[in-house]
Amino acid sequence: MKKAELIKVGISIGDLNGIGSEIILKTFEDSRMLEFCTPVIFASIKTMSFYKKHFDSAINFHGINDVNQIVEGKVNVLNVWKENPTIEFGKEDNDAGLYAVKSLEKATEALKNETIDVLVTAPINKLTVQSDNFKFPGHTNYLAKELGGTSLMFMVTEELKVGLLTDHVPVKDVSSNITSKLIMDKVVAVYTSLVQDFGINKPRIAILGINPHAGDSGVIGAEDDEVMRPTLEKIREKGKLVYGPYSADSFFGSKNYKNFDAIIATYHDQGLIPFKTITFGSGVNFTAGLNRIRTSPDHGTAFEIAGKGEADESSFKEAVFMAIKIFNNRKEYKKLSKNPLKRSPKKI
Repeated sequence: MKKAELIKVGISIGDLNGIGSEIILKTFEDSRMLEFCTPVIFASIKTMSFYKKHFDSAINFHGINDVNQIVEGKVNVLNVWKENPTIEFGKEDNDAGLYAVKSLEKATEALKNETIDVLVTAPINKLTVQSDNFKFPGHTNYLAKELGGTSLMFMVTEELKVGLLTDHVPVKDVSSNITSKLIMDKVVAVYTSLVQDFGINKPRIAILGINPHAGDSGVIGAEDDEVMRPTLEKIREKGKLVYGPYSADSFFGSKNYKNFDAIIATYHDQGLIPFKTITFGSGVNFTAGLNRIRTSPDHGTAFEIAGKGEADESSFKEAVFMAIKIFNNRKEYKKLSKNPLKRSPKKI
């Protein structure tokens, strides 16, 4: 019987001056990782050799010039550029941002063409990536444009999953961005992801309130009563188990989150502060709702420790494993969806 091919994991290098290179090296220095996937780093062999020397890494790279040259059992490095960029760890530099974008664009192209199966992105600096050709506040927004579907920033671990109604939006603009349509779209994205990506048949979803105490019956803002509650009622009428809005201040501290398969927060910090407090180091940022799979670690470039050998690769490694798991779950879901009457044999 022909051996099944390992999942090809594309990796964008992120900001050259951040910790992306270090967490990639540390992840794949463990040769056992090559039993689970075939990594493809989108950078250059010269750049990765610089990092190998700097961090005194024992890793071996396999340089390629075309995605069709990917070899299993190797840490593949696709040469996206030929020059040797200057790397100054911890420095906010537009050139470093330019190379981060080059890596991301090439990796996304491979993802779209299915020459890689999933994409794991190392952290970028949101300021240095800005240019006339790249005007996105982050990976999620860029991938939403390039890939089909409705994107959702979904922070996930095995035990806790938090989605966002609005992600990189200034706090002063949050309430004006939340509409009935947005709520419906995000609930559908979370629900669909829980079913097809995580194998949860009848998901229970909690939604946090827009205002403190979910508005306190209009005393602290009318948005929860006028927009959120009527929309959630319409969603429940369609059979989805969606609950809320809950007061955000006590929701996580009271452990109420454990009663649900996912939580939808109304804005970035409302969801990410408790998520990272509870899961830091093991959390994964998953862009749900797209027709391709992308994950990333739950942290940024960490310029303050870049180049010092102090970065913890745990979240990046979890992002690799989560991408593989979601790929397999989605593949199984598609198979079962084509054969809706097919059931797993009963256990005796």
